[in-house]
Amino acid sequence: MDPINRGPEEYGQDHDGFAEDGVPRRQSREAMAPEFGLQTPQQARTVQLISGDLLLTVNPVDGSEVEPCPPGRQPEAPVRHTATERADRERAAAPSVPPGPPGPQLPLLERQEVRERLVRLLARGRSVRLTGPAGSGRTALLNAVAGDCADLAPDGVVRLSGHKRTTTDLQYGLFEAVYRAPLHRPGREELLGLIRGIGAVVVLDDLEFGGAALEELLEATPECAFLLAATPGVAAPGADAHLEEVALTGLGRSASIDLLEQVVERTLTEDEANWAGDLWFESEGLPLRFVQAGALLRHRDLQRDPEAFDAYGAGAPLAAEDAPEPPLPSLGEGAAPAVLLASRLSEAARETLRFAVALGGEVPHQAHLPALVGDTHADAALGELAGCGLLSPAGSRYRLAAGVVAQLEAGGYDEGAADRARTAAQHYAWWAGHPSVTSVRAVAESDAVLAALAHLVPGDRAGQASVAVLLARSASPAFAAGMQWGAWEKVLRIGQEGARIAGEVAEEAYFHHELGVLALCTGHLERARAELEASIGMRGALADKSGAVAGRRALALVADRSGEPVPGLRTLTGEELADARHDEPLSPPAGIPALPLFPRQTVPGETTALVSARPGTAASRGPAFLRGARRNLVGAGAGALLVAVLGTVVALGTTSDGEDPDSRNVTTEQSADVDDTESGFPADEPAAGASKSGTSEEGTPSPGPSGQATSSAGATPSAGTSDPGATSSADDPSESPSGRPTSGKPTTGTPTKPTTEPPTTPPTTPPTTPPTTPPTTPPTTPPTEEPPPSAPETTDSASGPTTGSSAPGPTTA
Repeated sequence: MDPINRGPEEYGQDHDGFAEDGVPRRQSREAMAPEFGLQTPQQARTVQLISGDLLLTVNPVDGSEVEPCPPGRQPEAPVRHTATERADRERAAAPSVPPGPPGPQLPLLERQEVRERLVRLLARGRSVRLTGPAGSGRTALLNAVAGDCADLAPDGVVRLSGHKRTTTDLQYGLFEAVYRAPLHRPGREELLGLIRGIGAVVVLDDLEFGGAALEELLEATPECAFLLAATPGVAAPGADAHLEEVALTGLGRSASIDLLEQVVERTLTEDEANWAGDLWFESEGLPLRFVQAGALLRHRDLQRDPEAFDAYGAGAPLAAEDAPEPPLPSLGEGAAPAVLLASRLSEAARETLRFAVALGGEVPHQAHLPALVGDTHADAALGELAGCGLLSPAGSRYRLAAGVVAQLEAGGYDEGAADRARTAAQHYAWWAGHPSVTSVRAVAESDAVLAALAHLVPGDRAGQASVAVLLARSASPAFAAGMQWGAWEKVLRIGQEGARIAGEVAEEAYFHHELGVLALCTGHLERARAELEASIGMRGALADKSGAVAGRRALALVADRSGEPVPGLRTLTGEELADARHDEPLSPPAGIPALPLFPRQTVPGETTALVSARPGTAASRGPAFLRGARRNLVGAGAGALLVAVLGTVVALGTTSDGEDPDSRNVTTEQSADVDDTESGFPADEPAAGASKSGTSEEGTPSPGPSGQATSSAGATPSAGTSDPGATSSADDPSESPSGRPTSGKPTTGTPTKPTTEPPTTPPTTPPTTPPTTPPTTPPTTPPTEEPPPSAPETTDSASGPTTGSSAPGPTTA
């Protein structure tokens, strides 16, 4: 349901289920969804707009995304509005006419001289600052001067409201009033170039800033003539602003009485004229006070007639016709008549005043009043308030007139303000998130939305912060799509604070992300980086992958625009940034050499040149996908090599399974001479873990050329041999004389030749010369001679140092 533009079915024109052409309409499936426990789907309002050279996608569900504007999406050059289009825009921007009978058209008294002076100054291209107290008639004078200057400038007259607006807001407002650029918000430099060429008479009411900010606005638009209206409390511009100052004072006594007669539409009595004179002295001739005083006299006239009722049912007749005449209001009531006027209004009008007080003076649009007040005819209350002088226009809306909020608060109309602000926030949260509500209409209610949020945050009641978060979540996408980014930022700030108070981490991360995107679009890179990093950290803690990815994309764009390394890649110094995934294998940083898979053995005295990429070169800053492919190739090669090694080991183990187990444990540690190769094979170099016994492969000693027992390698196993390569089995207590490992206990008196009867007489003199008989078969390949290792000496407790032998008898380890 659209609360402003309601459909025909809401007025009872549903045609009994038939369309206008008589064709029966099929019932929507969405209407049956609640019957099955399903939620009615709603279309997400996703809008894409161009901000400078960026493409901004406003997504109310997952958060906004920003990217460089792709080719072909660049907007066309802005085009100026025609005179007809400017007139249509001016009528649309004017406040809506309140319902009810129109009030009297009040003349502009004692302002003709000031009016002509302002027109002359603007015609010469001079800018003027009109200063006057609240209620002095500044808005009425500006309307008259704007009508007189309609044909002075090529771009006509531009009406702007400075109520709660900054310099940037006014500059973009001026651009939108002159140029037609749908869904395009130019960058800062482009904006300044466009508004520099605008030639218009700019009428700016309710200006709230001065000084350097005002000078910036004037310098950016040298071809415009400004008519600024402000109160005396606003800061004055600098001396270099070249502004003409015009002061606006109150009306004279006679003009004040004439204005009062115009309001009541009759001639004043003598008592009323005297009362009006005292009021003029008290109010210093402010026109607003006499408009409100005229409303008091009209209510007094209605009470005087027993059958009199106003157009809205306000006022009550007297009990009898002969009742005394109602007295005139006191001077205090005439100077501050808001409470007295409110007491004579309808209940719906008084409730509207209470909502306006709760919202800081902002009056909701008349279409929202029935839902807020709870009365179907509450929209007529706006006409009652306007007729009493309690409202004043502010842009395209109304707000309470100057001084009315303070008077109503003194009269007790602020009771229950927190509950009413919460009710208004809940209503606006539903309304702003409705798919039928356009961003333009949502922007028109931005002041009321911000006022509701400001009353809730910070709040001391339970649930207020959560309601503020809900409203900010619904309104911020609409303000962003409506390109009212000043209100967008304010809503995001309040929503982020409310989420922090309520402990809603997911919503707080969303507001941080939106603030970062906004700062990126406006060119504040440091602020954007801080907000995006906070959002990424929170979403990482919540395991929100999609949100973290969107934040990283925006952060990468920030880094690209600031000239820093892109997040997610290693820097040239090898430092890993915070957003890297540490649960995946990382390749070496660019510019740092990786460790080789097979380290090269360097020779002493040889210099090794380290080839590495220089920082800043193309090699060190290559694309990430190339570095990832090289890492994958290295890993695949290492895996293939590992598989080959394991296959070789398994094959060797399988081949050796069929041999005698004893044959795998018998080796020799002696190196045979060239002549000791009966088998024709060269001697092998002993292995590190080989057996030190003199047995052959079959476990029995083989006879040598001289008839002595030798090993298959040609070594003589006699005791006291002078071969330095022969060692005793007692040197290694972990091995037995048969060459097999034992349990670690030392063995004594074990013969080396596994025969049934050991030799009774061991040889006393070891052979000093090699065998005289040469081998029958010469070796086919001469072995390589190596220097024999020195045999370690063992000390025997009885005979002193001896060399290892295989002689039988007890030995001592």
